[in-house]
Amino acid sequence: MANIDITLPDSQLAREATQLIRDTESPLLFAHSARVYCWGALIGRQKGLKFDPELLYVASMFHDIGLTSAYRNSQLRFEVDGANAARDFLRSHGIGEAEVDKVWNAIALHTTPGIPEHMHGEIALVQAGAGMDVAGRGFEQFSDEQRTSVIAAYPREPDFAHQMIDTFYQGMKHRPGSTFGTFNDDFLAYKDPKFERTNLCSVILCSHWERH
Repeated sequence: MANIDITLPDSQLAREATQLIRDTESPLLFAHSARVYCWGALIGRQKGLKFDPELLYVASMFHDIGLTSAYRNSQLRFEVDGANAARDFLRSHGIGEAEVDKVWNAIALHTTPGIPEHMHGEIALVQAGAGMDVAGRGFEQFSDEQRTSVIAAYPREPDFAHQMIDTFYQGMKHRPGSTFGTFNDDFLAYKDPKFERTNLCSVILCSHWERH
């Protein structure tokens, strides 16, 4: 990639992951996933974190596959659907279980603040890359040249923010219960004025213990 010190993985595993995601996801999600890898790898180098670029790339590619139409009947968290899909993909290529676990956790935890940054580099960097691309978290850590180069390679749609919010909504509106305890319920509340959040205090106060 021109003008930034980063090289995308070009192994057989990476190429097959790229093709699978291109065939499964929308152009919006594919470009987002590629940028997540770029931001994550750049952050990893800036911070001197140890990570396997190939594993980070696969995790980045698969991290939002659970939002696609293939999972419209799933009641799992979309992150778990993506983690499971990546696990199956890696196992089919003979990747060891320790590496599979890193990728599984990287995807499953990428929307869980406060935990990934204390784990393996691949896990921390998928969350960091996703946060940068969706919400601009850590924006100032990158030079103008780095941001321009990443966007030139994998363009960000002018209306990306609203399109991404709609993508999250479409991927989770059929499984509202899976958003409890996460910030994913924000997407449902933003798009659906009739959506009612579950309140943990109410759950506790109405539990069988209180009614016994």
